[in-house]
Amino acid sequence: MPTIADRDAYIAAAPEPFRPSLNRLRSLLARVLPEAEEVMAHNMPGFRIGGSVVAGYAAFSKQCGLYLLRGAIFEHAEEIAAAGLKATKTGITFSPRKPIPDDLIERLARASRKDAGS
Repeated sequence: MPTIADRDAYIAAAPEPFRPSLNRLRSLLARVLPEAEEVMAHNMPGFRIGGSVVAGYAAFSKQCGLYLLRGAIFEHAEEIAAAGLKATKTGITFSPRKPIPDDLIERLARASRKDAGS
């Protein structure tokens, strides 16, 4: 996707099958991180607390991603694997057919906030 400065425009420009997943992530993260500022960082929408982007999300050609601070991924690595999801040091990729469970998103966001020291 090209560089987009607005979160709403980013979601609108995402492939249509991914838009509901992106909107779901945005809503869940906003609810779990009410003190966070919504930002565009690293060419993706996210939530910043202080100087740290504690959660971000993105759409690609074949999947979506949720990006968090490293400690959150590490802390929940077993849960991520048990859900059948693929994780890197800072992100989890998923498809609309196999989304990240809402309760896991909430735990990951809280852990990322804690990892940021907030």
